[in-house]
Amino acid sequence: MATTAEIKNGLNIVFNNDIYAVVEFQHVKPGKGNAFVRTRLKSRTTGRQLEHTFPAGAKIDTARVETREYQYLYKDEIGYHFMNNENFEQMSLEEHQINAPQYLTDGIVCLVVYHAEKDQVLGCELPSSVSVKVTYTEPGLKGDTASGNALKHATVDTGAKVMVPLFINIDEQIKVDTRTNEYIERVK
Repeated sequence: MATTAEIKNGLNIVFNNDIYAVVEFQHVKPGKGNAFVRTRLKSRTTGRQLEHTFPAGAKIDTARVETREYQYLYKDEIGYHFMNNENFEQMSLEEHQINAPQYLTDGIVCLVVYHAEKDQVLGCELPSSVSVKVTYTEPGLKGDTASGNALKHATVDTGAKVMVPLFINIDEQIKVDTRTNEYIERVK
């Protein structure tokens, strides 16, 4: 058990018979009335997000979660298949359990999140950034920046679509943030 004073981003709590991760929070102390904590929570099992306000000092039930390294193998009609790097056990996950399935490539190492008490899989998290190859993009032309938006569409080798700067060409390696689906930099 914890109190609302211990809420922080990434904290896992048991709420409404489900496990939620705190995505965002704000401690509010109005001039009149009692303080409270406004939160945005994301369900670890369904991916659904909700907003909830806790009164200051309220008790919250924290959930103990563990992460284990798994290597992505392949995808078929059953789902996405992963292998534990320590004991070589294999498991399959559904698409909604993976934070960025569009960036999965053979052999990528991901973190599978487990509920420690029940040994239940809660989801799979890719690394915060991945290196991918641009397979298609329109050529960037000089003068295309008149709108102030100097980005263009690109398709990468995993099939995902990303907005990239005008100077990026086909066959270049780029780094993409898997959480926001945004271009980070060119890979040298």
